[in-house]
Amino acid sequence: MRLHRNLVYTTIDSLNAIFNEGEYADKVVARALKKDKRWGSSDRKFVAETIYEIVRWKRLYAEIAEVKEPYDRDNLWRMFAVWAVLRGYPIPDWRQLEGTPERKIKGRFDELSKTRAIKESIPDWMDELGVKELGEKVWAKEIAAQNQPAKVILRTNTLKGTKESLRNTLMDLNIETEYLKDQPDALVLKERANVFLTDAFKQGLFEVQDANSQLVANFLDVQPGMRVVDTCAGAGGKTLHMASLMNNKGQLIAMDLYESKLKQLKLRAKRNGAFNIEYRIIDSTKVIKKLHEKADRVLIDAPCSGLGVLKRNPDSKWKLQPEFIDNIRKVQSEVLESYSKIVKPGGKLVYATCSVLPSENQEQVEKFLKTEIGQQFTFIEDRKMLASESGFDGFYMALMERKK
Repeated sequence: MRLHRNLVYTTIDSLNAIFNEGEYADKVVARALKKDKRWGSSDRKFVAETIYEIVRWKRLYAEIAEVKEPYDRDNLWRMFAVWAVLRGYPIPDWRQLEGTPERKIKGRFDELSKTRAIKESIPDWMDELGVKELGEKVWAKEIAAQNQPAKVILRTNTLKGTKESLRNTLMDLNIETEYLKDQPDALVLKERANVFLTDAFKQGLFEVQDANSQLVANFLDVQPGMRVVDTCAGAGGKTLHMASLMNNKGQLIAMDLYESKLKQLKLRAKRNGAFNIEYRIIDSTKVIKKLHEKADRVLIDAPCSGLGVLKRNPDSKWKLQPEFIDNIRKVQSEVLESYSKIVKPGGKLVYATCSVLPSENQEQVEKFLKTEIGQQFTFIEDRKMLASESGFDGFYMALMERKK
């Protein structure tokens, strides 16, 4: 177990881009992995995992290293040294790591770990909000679970094959997977692998989608031949799942505010062989009004704080601000009131978020049901999924039916 200079330099450059230039970790990691064609899979794994680790534990490592933002390169090296000592790497005799105080680092780790916000490496405001909304006990478990690296979960594209055939195809590529109980289309990777480079992915045999996210389309009870509207489709993970559940029969309308996201979805749909999807940019209120009372099923996968997917996006711990959460709650209320009008009498609506906060979830639904349009709906059931209970992303979904 030794550190290689070129891998560590790439890691430091990447951390600089994330912490000081505001870039997104996933984009920076993807770029870093293309840097040297000679790197083997273990080299790339080291770079990706180390960047994510230091991003995830930024506050803890910065406090141990006694450095403050904005971090200069010396600060980044000191944070890297903390990571290396805590991971048990022998410290090489490089100029940047001279005088690394190993005993002091371990001592400060033990001391600082007594404070939860530092131990779990989150801003104080986030810790206070989590306690306020979920209670001390649940939040402590949840934030610890959100700091575990996310598993890679695949969703079989049933338009092109079965879960069993996909598993065999991947096995031939030395990618081992396991089935997931109560998940008809999911496979979990036993070890991380870059599945996007496989022919199986390029042929559209699967998508990467968290296990709890895969529950949403089934929860909406979409059937072949229906008219279904995904109002906040984004790049379309759930849209594609619905297309496969509909067996390409019926009409699936994917809507979003951003044309760039729908362009991405078009490419994915082509690869998936999903051809019952129509694309509509929400560039005016007319787009919604035209669909009033026309859909059998409507999914509102609402914009949210993303506090259920921190394990997947650890840098959002540092990008998220309390004001954003206040604003997004207003957006959620507006979206729910506006888009629910698309559901026809007797049709069903699912409101979903990837947040664990009741104020973005069940409280939004309760508030909606008291509005003029909301009174035309009957609440059927909801599901609150915590990372600490399921091991997957934190999610919420509520199913409602419009009265006939």
